[in-house]
Amino acid sequence: MNIADVKREARQAAAKRRAAAHAELKEAAGPALAARGLPPGTGAAGTVSGFIPYKSEIDTVPLLTRLSREGWRTCLPVVIGADQPLLFRAWTPGEPLVPGMWDIPIPPESAPEVLPDVLLVPMLAFDRLGFRLGYGGGFYDRTLEKLRSFGKVTAIGVAYAAQEVSEVPRGDHDAPLDHVMTERETFACG
Repeated sequence: MNIADVKREARQAAAKRRAAAHAELKEAAGPALAARGLPPGTGAAGTVSGFIPYKSEIDTVPLLTRLSREGWRTCLPVVIGADQPLLFRAWTPGEPLVPGMWDIPIPPESAPEVLPDVLLVPMLAFDRLGFRLGYGGGFYDRTLEKLRSFGKVTAIGVAYAAQEVSEVPRGDHDAPLDHVMTERETFACG
């Protein structure tokens, strides 16, 4: 079995685990993330990108709301096309959103483009080394490669604790995370 087949099977199993965790924890998980805040050493207020939950993803909006109040500039990712890194547009929780790719809500085109210092990354599964399993489009891997070429960016995977696996199947282009945040804990990867 090649890596693509292994990842496809892992995605199916991970999606089921995430959906079960979401059904049980969706109301409490976002506030738990917000209560804890970003990992120590993340830096002073800069620009942080979150995401609007898609399907059964954990909700980062409560955390973004807290960070905005603490002086962080908040933004959301925008898919601009296949095989492209993500673009980021400024957005403050509560501001209007428009449908983007796959009907995921995004800031309108009038919102300014920004580069995040901290990137909150959604995922289907993760391991303690900081590798994640996404949907397979490679958007965050390409984005991390681009942002890291500009200098330091902190990548924080955000998921339910039930999404942890012993080892994520990975290929040469899979970019590791710096930290993972769940409703239970935050830890440095590696």
